[in-house]
Amino acid sequence: MQCNIDKQGRTARIVAGASIELVGFGLLAWWWLGGPLWSAWTGGATVLIGNFVVIEGAIGWCVVRAMGFRTPI
Repeated sequence: MQCNIDKQGRTARIVAGASIELVGFGLLAWWWLGGPLWSAWTGGATVLIGNFVVIEGAIGWCVVRAMGFRTPI
């Protein structure tokens, strides 16, 4: 895999991924404190997606751009 995003895109993906992870951890905390079961499944999936986005930013590769779509950042 070769780098297909610039420094601005990498930063945007790392920040977005960290934000997504925070939402996921919030959902997991809600479930832990007695929330509905769907919040555990949604929270776990959200954390995994956030991790993937952070890794994309860290290595400088974007799956959407690799499929041929042009992204504004």
